Amino acid sequence: MEGGLNITYIVFDGHVDVKRYRYIYFVIILMIYILIVGFNSTIVCLIVIHKNLHKPMYIFISALLINSVLYSTVIHPKLLIDFLSKQIISYPGCLLQCYLYYSLSSSEFLLLAVMAYDRYVSICKPLQYPVIMRRTVVFLLLVFAWVLPLCQIVVPLLINYHRKLCTFRLKGFFCNNTMNYLYCVSSRILFIYGTVALVDLVVVPMLFIIFTYANILIISCRSSKSVRSKATNTCLPHLLVLINYSCLIIYDITIVKLDGEFDRTARFLISLQTLVYNPLFNPIIYGLKMKEINQALKRLFRPVKHS
Repeated sequence: MEGGLNITYIVFDGHVDVKRYRYIYFVIILMIYILIVGFNSTIVCLIVIHKNLHKPMYIFISALLINSVLYSTVIHPKLLIDFLSKQIISYPGCLLQCYLYYSLSSSEFLLLAVMAYDRYVSICKPLQYPVIMRRTVVFLLLVFAWVLPLCQIVVPLLINYHRKLCTFRLKGFFCNNTMNYLYCVSSRILFIYGTVALVDLVVVPMLFIIFTYANILIISCRSSKSVRSKATNTCLPHLLVLINYSCLIIYDITIVKLDGEFDRTARFLISLQTLVYNPLFNPIIYGLKMKEINQALKRLFRPVKHS
């Protein structure tokens, strides 16, 4: 489909009956997006305001929550526009959305790996923790977690920009790996590169996380009750977030292989859940399970007593 300025447009074909229920969908998605931004921003602001939370562990948590807000912002505003207008996007815009979506998704895994390393040093090497987790190291780890995916995923973006399209209908409501069905010829080079990127950005961080938590478990079992309690209180939220996010990534990778086997409404609802569940799940878990953040939240919402 060509626009007036020779711009190629992609039509989303994954929405349910938008015309009939568009205002209902719009309100629901808008409220969800407000909740995502509100919940995550509240935890981040508490970490910034309270000096007792100015520790590497909480800095990494705030980075993860900021990543969740950015991740949601890549999808939700465009989705809101779609409910009130035509469900189309320019091809360059679709590539950009896909690029940011997978870059931020990969950053989440790398941030979880960084958080696992932080917990490993804190529990297994407590005396060396202040030396190892210096402010400079924390900064470099954050830069690594965000910049590596941006650099690695930009390669297929540039290659796909010049590939020939044979269809202009995307079976989805945002641009992800279903874009592979738009092209006339599959690219073996991109398949190999994508597999390497998947290993670098998902599999390796996952194996690293498993290795660090296995060591934490071994050390905790050999240590005192206080060490086991510390490990449980600080590692359990990270593990819950990791398990939750891993399930969402597995769905995103496999859904493209099941093309045509999903009813449009089922595909829409399941895909929407993957975009909503994780950004809302993260701040709730950290707000409830991290003791110092939970205490800061209670002080924030505690009724003010008037004398």
